[in-house]
Amino acid sequence: MIKDSLLKILAWILKKEAKLVVLKYKPAIVGVTGNVGKTSTKTAVAQTLQSIKRVRTAHKNFNNELGLPVTIIGDFRETDGALFWLRVIMKGIVELIIRDKTYPEMLVLEYGVDRPGDMGYLLNIARPQVGIMTAIGEIPVHVEFFEGPMGIPKEKAKLIAQLPSTGFAILNADDPKNTFFKEQTRGHVITYGFAKGADVTIANFSAEVDTEKSSGFISFKISYGGSTIPVKIADVVGKTAAYASAAAAATALIFGMNLLEIADALRVYVNPPGRERILKGTKNTAIIDDTYNASPQATEEALMTLKNLKEGRKMAVLGDMLELGRYTMEAHRKIGRLAARAVDILITVGTRAKFIQEEALKNGLTQKTAFAFENLNDAAEKLKKMMKKGDVILIKGSQSIRMEKIVKQIMTDPLSAEKLLVRQSREWLAKPGMYD
Repeated sequence: MIKDSLLKILAWILKKEAKLVVLKYKPAIVGVTGNVGKTSTKTAVAQTLQSIKRVRTAHKNFNNELGLPVTIIGDFRETDGALFWLRVIMKGIVELIIRDKTYPEMLVLEYGVDRPGDMGYLLNIARPQVGIMTAIGEIPVHVEFFEGPMGIPKEKAKLIAQLPSTGFAILNADDPKNTFFKEQTRGHVITYGFAKGADVTIANFSAEVDTEKSSGFISFKISYGGSTIPVKIADVVGKTAAYASAAAAATALIFGMNLLEIADALRVYVNPPGRERILKGTKNTAIIDDTYNASPQATEEALMTLKNLKEGRKMAVLGDMLELGRYTMEAHRKIGRLAARAVDILITVGTRAKFIQEEALKNGLTQKTAFAFENLNDAAEKLKKMMKKGDVILIKGSQSIRMEKIVKQIMTDPLSAEKLLVRQSREWLAKPGMYD
């Protein structure tokens, strides 16, 4: 654990190096921010554009004052070990002294915001020419550190506000804050989403799960300028990957790709671990692993995805949603009301998630179908006893709850956890979750 003083020194060094690297190599920069689907969008954009350019994006959740400079400086995949930060600093020095002919032509960077001032700090390191705003939602995350519900949208809007007049703001047409974001930028606006009138439109969306094979996929169509392409993405359910694909299509159009080229590129798109991924569960069940994080909007969308699936008994294991401040109780109770309509069996983990169970009991579930636990292992044991062949099991919660630990206990191939699940580095595995 790095002490605060050393952390500040490290952040200062990385900031200086990263700014100089950007100044020297002048890569095109695509910045992604929002509350829902940032990493999926970042991944889809990078995987689509790499067919025409040398592209770098983070392989981990590098979106803060340390992570963003790391991505700019080098392509680091293994981040464990005491010497990691020294390697990053030395790599930065080498990039500045010796010209790297393989340095990427484009960086796709994720800009994370937890507190006021975060976006300004990151923009001081690297200013994008293309800014993508994913969904914010009615109750944004991290709101406890801001004065009001508009604090987060205003902070994140700085990404598109700094765009030059020749830049592009790619905005989610379905987000309630879309009009506000349009007013914040002087760049060209391109919208994407299911909404009629979006520039890049998603239509004919469907999600399917085969409980016999414990597999699934989504299919949809993307339209732009009168042309349409079909898209199919395996091993995932939910609309997050569809939104990510549409944002990637909008970005690719800016850089000169046509829809046919975009369709070819999206065929190899793989949604990141912990984002609505379908995994094989024991007892011939299908797991919807959505354990990376949880916000009210993302949890609502995950429950609606589960509800709309045609096959299987629906089970949901939901952990606390954190950093909601004064909206905590309201947000969890709203999820409880939705869960009562969406699932057959509900299991919650955590003191805040108990509000989900309580509200579900008031709205149709019973003591035999809705359970609350304050311990991950107790919740996992209950799940293992109740699950049966053909079940579809959604598992979701904020990252500090570590809901992926439940997934690991019920997946058929736990030896593949390092490849399939989130937070499997030695550093993360050594950290206890809130309810271990």
